[in-house]
Amino acid sequence: MSNQSESAPSTPGSRAPTEQVLDALSLGRGLAVLRVFVGLIAFSNGLAKLFSFRAIEIGPYASSLIDRSEAREILSLEIGRNDLPLLPTLVNDVILPAYETFGWLLTFTELGVGALLILGLMSRGAALVAFALHFFLQLVYFSSGRFAFEQPHEWVPPLILAFVASGMVWGLDGRLDRNRDGARWPC
Repeated sequence: MSNQSESAPSTPGSRAPTEQVLDALSLGRGLAVLRVFVGLIAFSNGLAKLFSFRAIEIGPYASSLIDRSEAREILSLEIGRNDLPLLPTLVNDVILPAYETFGWLLTFTELGVGALLILGLMSRGAALVAFALHFFLQLVYFSSGRFAFEQPHEWVPPLILAFVASGMVWGLDGRLDRNRDGARWPC
């Protein structure tokens, strides 16, 4: 005679509820790592623009970031090769003539988005802004004949993060969501 407290026999492909929770937690942690990584990239680029530095040296590792003046140069150079409708007009007639303002706006946007992603606060909105910044660069580089995957690795991760609540694990979104009675925190 079968005991009712025993679990039902497992069938191929079925998982116990505990395994499903562990899988969800693992996925949440993986997305949290991706969120923090994207945040660090945005924040460090914002710092480079704020303090006008490019070089990064950590032991034998040496690399560079893009400061405000170099960002302007890249935009000016790349837009000259761009065949997309309206984009060269937007960049040449609006952004570049007012680059002093746009450069600072970019700087503080990168710093803010980076900080929000690192903290896991308003993660989806911050990821959407990061996506917009990086996808704009994809459009700028559209006609330059660069490598096929040079820009998608910049905008695909924030796009993924915009669709998931990545701030629920290791983030303030999760803490704020747990502290609300009945109402859902907009993460």
